[in-house]
Amino acid sequence: MDLSAFYFDIRKDALYCDGDTLRRRSARTVLDLLFHRLTTWLAPVLVFTMEEVWLERFGGEDSSVHLVDMPETPADWLDPALAAKWASVRAARRVVTSALEVQRTDKVIGASLEAAPVVHVADADQRAALQSVSFEDVAITSDISVTGDPAPAEAFRMPEAEGVAVVFEKAEGGKCARCWKVLPDVGSHATPGVCKRCDEAVREMDTGV
Repeated sequence: MDLSAFYFDIRKDALYCDGDTLRRRSARTVLDLLFHRLTTWLAPVLVFTMEEVWLERFGGEDSSVHLVDMPETPADWLDPALAAKWASVRAARRVVTSALEVQRTDKVIGASLEAAPVVHVADADQRAALQSVSFEDVAITSDISVTGDPAPAEAFRMPEAEGVAVVFEKAEGGKCARCWKVLPDVGSHATPGVCKRCDEAVREMDTGV
């Protein structure tokens, strides 16, 4: 559930739309690590399914997931401080996504990428956690602002996320034909109808660099 509803949902943008960036390479590395662990961990239970999955990637007469050892996972991958930070980020994200769902239900927006909300966060540590990541990517919006200013009375709040309030704002600019983000620079690059990132990715593919 965490993988499909959180990590995969967020990182598909980088996988599909980035050029040869560190972010995209990092995501592919994570996917490779996940593949090897999930297939080998589940192989004793889902014998035929994991074999089929394995052979789709590593075909050949001598290939089998049942001939592969389960990879050892380094102990230092267990990082309580990092887990606590991301729990805080995800708590704020739930408020943002719930606020955007209200706007979607009211037909104000059709997708979260049409939004550029302002997130008021009272707790300094939580605010620092949000500002240390690309929170617009985490929330799947085109832009986002995180502030410690007091939230207005009309801001969206949730009882289980005390100290976090969201003021909805629509994203400004045009819709990128490639990544679908709404950004001010869309249409101002060599590739028609796209944002800076997508223009660079397209030209990278065209030149083979």
